[in-house]
Amino acid sequence: MQLIDSHCHLNADRFDDDLAVVLASARDAGVERMLVPGWNLRSSEAAVALALAHPVLDAAVGVHPHDAAKIDAPGWGRVVELARDPTVVAIGETGLDYDRMFSPIDDQLVNLRRNLALALETGKPAILHCRSRAGARDAQDTLLAELLASGVGGEASRRAFGDRPPAVLHSFSGPVDYAAAMLELGCAVSFSGLVFRKGEGASAEVAPLVPRDRLLVETDAPFLAPPEAPRRRNEPAFVGITASWLADCRGERVEASGAALIEAYDQAFGAPATEPAHGAS
Repeated sequence: MQLIDSHCHLNADRFDDDLAVVLASARDAGVERMLVPGWNLRSSEAAVALALAHPVLDAAVGVHPHDAAKIDAPGWGRVVELARDPTVVAIGETGLDYDRMFSPIDDQLVNLRRNLALALETGKPAILHCRSRAGARDAQDTLLAELLASGVGGEASRRAFGDRPPAVLHSFSGPVDYAAAMLELGCAVSFSGLVFRKGEGASAEVAPLVPRDRLLVETDAPFLAPPEAPRRRNEPAFVGITASWLADCRGERVEASGAALIEAYDQAFGAPATEPAHGAS
């Protein structure tokens, strides 16, 4: 089965000792491309370095809401510089996290707004993390309002992205009406091993609603290992477990869904060059 992993943190230190083995296992599992997002300056630089070294990897650069209060002006300037690199296909991981609150809300909003502005400026979609406290939806509602305020869904967004999604809802979590509103704005939706956790039942309702060309799957490695994964550390080779769940939710044959997932990835982030421009793995 052909697969992609639209979000895996291979730039995390948990992969320092065996990255080559992880990439080989992913290849053996049919994973053809993987997107490595940054969450702060150091990890964004690492994502670009990995993408330069391995043609199967793409990079994203940005600042996560957890790090919103930690990034200074020179650091953000460097992220903006990295965003111009041709290996970078998206801006993020950014967004809002009103659950763990590692950064104050005001700092999260400032950070989100400049990441969204960079996405619009570069024409590279924003990768959006969004979490509310259990039973709440305030982060989702605020994120939707911020996207609208940034111009997503408007004329400037259509000029920047054309028929591509302006943003990707990474590791989807939230109510059905929130997903429907984001889909109305043209966003893509990515599902991870989070769907197997208690309290995430809405994901099974959302999965059939997502247009095929905006449907993605991910691991969020090294986090969110699905229940059938042989190890607690998640990795791209296990993305097929969530892809199988996704096919079941949509009433599709899992063997046939992989090509569609790859096409949606290419639609969101751009098809690979015929001759890789950033080195050999």
